[in-house]
Amino acid sequence: MCGRYYYSDKTAYEVEDDLHLTRGALATRAGDITPGMVTPGIIWDKRTDEDIALSELFWGIVSRDKKLIINARAESVVEKSMFSDSIRNRRCILPAAGFYEWDRDKTKFMFKRADEKPIYLAGFYDLSENRDSFVILTTAANASMKPVHDRMPIMIDRVNVRDYLKDSTAAMEMLREPMPELDRSSDYEQLSLF
Repeated sequence: MCGRYYYSDKTAYEVEDDLHLTRGALATRAGDITPGMVTPGIIWDKRTDEDIALSELFWGIVSRDKKLIINARAESVVEKSMFSDSIRNRRCILPAAGFYEWDRDKTKFMFKRADEKPIYLAGFYDLSENRDSFVILTTAANASMKPVHDRMPIMIDRVNVRDYLKDSTAAMEMLREPMPELDRSSDYEQLSLF
């Protein structure tokens, strides 16, 4: 699962360099991004069909029963009528420095790349409540995530961002790739006496 992520000005500059975006193009709101917020997302520019574009996206798609859906399981996303068209035609990338997850004891853990480079979270978007809204795709947790949670967000390698956004077939393959191991830390970890 992914219920909160964060980025900084430094992350924004690195994303601009990685993806060859105009300096200053990624308007930053340094800090935590939570469901219900509007944040910059990277999409394929369907107007020109030539390259990527930045778009302001709302985190969460409202379901028929008025629940805010923030994540979707990659394993079954194509089979869900609510998501199938969006995953095929409206994929997005959410740049991040890292993300948070809580364990069963409600301890918050931070996950990031060991080299502290940006993470490119995979998602898709659709029109919901009259605004472009996204969800983040998740997959089974790898070894770095399992001690905290059984799900984790799908991350796309920076060199594959454009292919993920433009090519539906390539994107579906990327959803099945193993996720990279991440550094895990917490401001507070329970110590054991034994």
